[in-house]
Amino acid sequence: MMNEMERFARVGERAAQEAGEYLMSQFRKVRSVAHKGAIDLVTDADIVAEQLIVSRLSREFPDHRFLAEEGHSQAAPGGYTWIIDPLDGTTNYAHGLPIFSVSLALEIAGVVEWGVVVCPCQQETFVARRGGGAFLNGTPIRVSATAELGASLLATGFPYDIRTSACNNLDYFRRFALRALAIRRMGSAALDLCYVAAGRFDGFWELKLHPWDVAAGYLVVREAGGKVTNFRGEEGSIYETECVASNALIHEQMLAVIRDGSGARD
Repeated sequence: MMNEMERFARVGERAAQEAGEYLMSQFRKVRSVAHKGAIDLVTDADIVAEQLIVSRLSREFPDHRFLAEEGHSQAAPGGYTWIIDPLDGTTNYAHGLPIFSVSLALEIAGVVEWGVVVCPCQQETFVARRGGGAFLNGTPIRVSATAELGASLLATGFPYDIRTSACNNLDYFRRFALRALAIRRMGSAALDLCYVAAGRFDGFWELKLHPWDVAAGYLVVREAGGKVTNFRGEEGSIYETECVASNALIHEQMLAVIRDGSGARD
């Protein structure tokens, strides 16, 4: 199993790197931008990057399945499933903002065993293996030691239906803004989670997430000593839509803010 996992990791990381290299080759040269929703974009680069990943993994592992944002989804319970976000931060990418990532994770028999998040603009690669730690460009990373929410730098994002749904995170944002040191909105949940793992952010929360947004990031946070739950404080699943991730020290304080804001709407 050790040799098998090493091969999975080697091929998976290279697939993510190749997708990142392609994204950089097309950055600020996007030829086509389409709308999946009013503010939910997809570019030709998203689609090609996903095809590159799926093609490489299919050649190497023909019996594996995929759960991917842009359409290559054949996921079924059990077995080996690669969970793919070929471009997390499409709106940033389409506007020439250099904050985006490629996220790839391997789920085996329902458990995420390995994940990688590549940030090509910063030439940063975050990798984690279950029980094996989390790394940035080969160096071990650890969550921050900030113990008070009032001294914490947080990150979040907003759902694509923010214009039409009352459940839009604005209420939680207001409450956290009054309690935390500051809040950042980067535009890539995968990077937000990795930045928590690396101690750059102390905590992150978001709702209406998808498995491809968080599969690799959850593992990176946990392997870096952090904590990930749903809004009720239960261990978060990649198939749930809400997330609180932190350095563990401020987690209960974050959950208290979430509880105070449950049901509140701006």
